[in-house]
Amino acid sequence: MNNKIKVWDLPTRIFHWGMIFLLASLWWTADDGEMDWHQVCAYSLMVLIIFRLIWGVIGSDTARFSHFIKHPKTVLDYMKLTKHQGVTSSVGHNPLGGYMVIVLMLLVSMQLVSGLFATDEIFTEGPLYSYVSSDTSSLMTWLHRKVFYVMLGFASIHVLAVIYHRIKGDKLIVPMITGYKQVPDTTQLDLKFKPALLALLLLAVVAGLVGNYLILPVLEML
Repeated sequence: MNNKIKVWDLPTRIFHWGMIFLLASLWWTADDGEMDWHQVCAYSLMVLIIFRLIWGVIGSDTARFSHFIKHPKTVLDYMKLTKHQGVTSSVGHNPLGGYMVIVLMLLVSMQLVSGLFATDEIFTEGPLYSYVSSDTSSLMTWLHRKVFYVMLGFASIHVLAVIYHRIKGDKLIVPMITGYKQVPDTTQLDLKFKPALLALLLLAVVAGLVGNYLILPVLEML
């Protein structure tokens, strides 16, 4: 394991750690009743999610969905191989981890969308609350509260999987910080990485759109 290669680009790493920070901030602001800042954090997370969805199509090789979303049979074969031979080092997300990424992104997206229509029935309403019926808003508010616990459960499984891989010798955290990973000498890949400037421009466009229509109105009320 002395072949050091680049596996993650900077935009993907920023998304990963940025999402963790914002999810923690959302938990804290909701628990502490700081709903204005809760909305700002939610819209910031929305910017990251929209960016990541686009980057998953046009971004660097290991960031693309086509790189880590495998056929279910491939996932099952990977699970069988892991059961009999133990954890093996993967470049990017392994077949099972790729599905976990999709599940977490879907849950976060569901949480964000439901929050747009939700209300605490006291002070705070989502920006699209007035466009739906009270029954629909009640359903969205219920989803917004319940999906959080489902998301927390899957996030816990993800953390446990990372710890398990670390125990078995496959370090996942350090590469997500530095971008580089130690892989077997036999690993031969020609990975292509997109310029960080392209990601910055894309992020700026998404942030501009979300900020203009969602974040600025909230900040004006602070």
